Amino acid sequence: MKIETLVRSIPDYPKRGVIFRDITTLLQDPQGFRYTVDQLVAPFAGSQIDCVAGIEARGFILGGAVAHQLSVGFVAIRKKGKLPWQTISEEYQLEYGSDEVEIHTDSLIAGQNVLILDDLIATGGTACAAVALVRKTGAHVVGASFVIDLPDLGGRKKLSEMDVPVRTLIEFAGD
Repeated sequence: MKIETLVRSIPDYPKRGVIFRDITTLLQDPQGFRYTVDQLVAPFAGSQIDCVAGIEARGFILGGAVAHQLSVGFVAIRKKGKLPWQTISEEYQLEYGSDEVEIHTDSLIAGQNVLILDDLIATGGTACAAVALVRKTGAHVVGASFVIDLPDLGGRKKLSEMDVPVRTLIEFAGD
């Protein structure tokens, strides 16, 4: 199945010159959604994965489905201030300024094997922060999986430099 045909490309969103890769059209397609989840699960079926950590927001949808298929728990990695309990956080740099991601302090246990999941890897800022956040808990990141890679933006390379195996299903040139 060519899932790239199910991804909507929106020019000049959220700003001029950017092409936004929208997976909501992929999620709407029953066969495309199923195929995508199956492809994200396949390399890890039978592995020693204890938990899937999904990055806000589309990583929640995909991560929940992958965690279900792997019969493991799910942890939400959220933007600062969105979680109601005690949290630990990791700051990361944006083009202009910084942002933070958080998890609950009791989300992960040292030694657990965690798969990080999101819809897209671009510059890698959020994904690298997610890796650092999971590692702060003493858990081990076994990999990071994404539906889409934008290789020209270098995020995959940054994760590889952090010794994180990266799996992506499709890629689009440019940003």
